[in-house]
Amino acid sequence: MLITEYRLELVIQALRAILPLAHPADTTLRYFFKDERIGSNERELVAETVFGVLRHRLLLEITCAGSATPRRMALAWLVRFGGYNLREIEPVLKHDEKEWLATVKGVKADDLPLPAQAELPEWLVEKMHASYSDQDILAIGLSMQQGAPLDIRVNTLLAKRDDVLQQLHDKNIEAAATPYSPVGIRLKEKIPLNKDALFTEGKIEVQDEGSQLLGFLLAPKRNDMVVDFCAGAGGKTLMLSALMNSQGRLYAMDTSEKRLANLKPRLKRSGASNIQPMLISHENDLKVKRLSGKIDRVLVDAPCSGLGTLRRSPDLKFRQSPGSIEEVTRKQAAILASASRLLKKGGRLVYATCSILPEENQHIVQAFLEAHPDFVLRPAGEVLKQQKIPLEMGDYLELRPHLHNTDGFFAAVLERV
Repeated sequence: MLITEYRLELVIQALRAILPLAHPADTTLRYFFKDERIGSNERELVAETVFGVLRHRLLLEITCAGSATPRRMALAWLVRFGGYNLREIEPVLKHDEKEWLATVKGVKADDLPLPAQAELPEWLVEKMHASYSDQDILAIGLSMQQGAPLDIRVNTLLAKRDDVLQQLHDKNIEAAATPYSPVGIRLKEKIPLNKDALFTEGKIEVQDEGSQLLGFLLAPKRNDMVVDFCAGAGGKTLMLSALMNSQGRLYAMDTSEKRLANLKPRLKRSGASNIQPMLISHENDLKVKRLSGKIDRVLVDAPCSGLGTLRRSPDLKFRQSPGSIEEVTRKQAAILASASRLLKKGGRLVYATCSILPEENQHIVQAFLEAHPDFVLRPAGEVLKQQKIPLEMGDYLELRPHLHNTDGFFAAVLERV
């Protein structure tokens, strides 16, 4: 795409709005597009450059040598990562920019400190050092600099995976079965699916393969009473309902009315009839207490730092801090303790996050088990084997983009004995 003064100016304006990171980048970008009614080519360029700059921000700041303005960051990204050569963008350059941009290409990533190579802030690399080697940190960091593929889940209440794959191929959409989830499909291109008949008829939902595996770890039975404790907009709730063949009873609990409202249209499309959305004011709400000791299966997809999802939300690494991690771990411990009271004897709870930090994951589970001797850890690898899922795991489910091509996920299977 030709870079004109107008297009460059749009990119700069968007970066100006987003780089302070007062709000999630995708939200700010959505408002920016609402205000600036621009063509689809321009939108594509703006989105690609903005997310590219966020993914490679630490390296780009080094190449900008102390003057990392939105303009310089945009130009540096276009030349370094955007596939443009100096000749193509020369018409939009100011007098001193050509010489400087010639040096941008010459910066060797291998010579940079680990945080810049991995594109992870220093505080985060420091935290990761407690349980990862330099090599692992770099591998995780590099994999998080790539965009995520588009995974969808087939709603088995309404369709079979083979049939959906066939329909996609008939439309010339490149797609393949996911390697681990028996109900997942990975699309080669990111295409808008919300107007596609498969989506509008409720046969598919967008859901990362890692997230789909949580349902198989919980493995609810048809007539179980099940609680999705932090249901959000209900992606996992809908999957659990399909695994239960829409039988039994499934409570979708959340503290956000807005998130639960987003579940309503999805619920209507899905054909699921066993889901009961339930707004709670906090984890110790009376509605939760009333179900104490009555539930067979509980899913706790806990609020977390989201650091496993940097392929989709690269701004998160700059919007989190050691303080925010501390705050979220307190919340996680409280939510897990409260949700565990719902379980009857012999019941199963799956605790999960989309974080790669042990303090949000193993540390929370270990502290919980020490305080609750009536719970035991079931090795996630064994549960996956029972579900015929070909994925080698130990005590926990630990997924990484560079190893499994999913988001960074963690899950532990706990049972009340």
